[in-house]
Amino acid sequence: MDAATEDGRQADPAPLVTPEEADALSLDDRLCLALYTASRSMTARYRVALEDLGLTYPQYLVMVLLWEDGSVPVGRLGERLSLESSTLSPLLKRLETMGLISRTRDRADERLVIISLTKAGRRMQEQAGAVTLEVCRASGLTMGDAAELVSELRALDGRLRESTRQARSA
Repeated sequence: MDAATEDGRQADPAPLVTPEEADALSLDDRLCLALYTASRSMTARYRVALEDLGLTYPQYLVMVLLWEDGSVPVGRLGERLSLESSTLSPLLKRLETMGLISRTRDRADERLVIISLTKAGRRMQEQAGAVTLEVCRASGLTMGDAAELVSELRALDGRLRESTRQARSA
């Protein structure tokens, strides 16, 4: 049960990490390094798996989103993939040049650019299934373990985004 102060308010919870614990962390024990190196390793593994498709990892993520959602406004793509427009624009141009996507203006709102799969883009989905299987197996995780890890990472991401937002507004 949470401790209350004399006036009945809830006391601040004990810190999750003490200053002494934070100071004692070696580089190899830091979460930031583990996340950074795991992310780089995942990207490198995808790079190898995607060679036959001729896609980069960010291009692959765009294609996966389109295979799941169909046509998507550019802004929504950027939000879902956490990509800035300066990164997204050349990426989309390359996918369009490859004949995998098309860009059209929304009829109801000309300011919106809608990204859609072409027939070639839809056909690529069949080949891409092998990529997913290859990388899943390379991870050594069961589907349940992977789902649990994804859930934990999404929760961590949410907490860090909120903390960053609060720190910027302070």
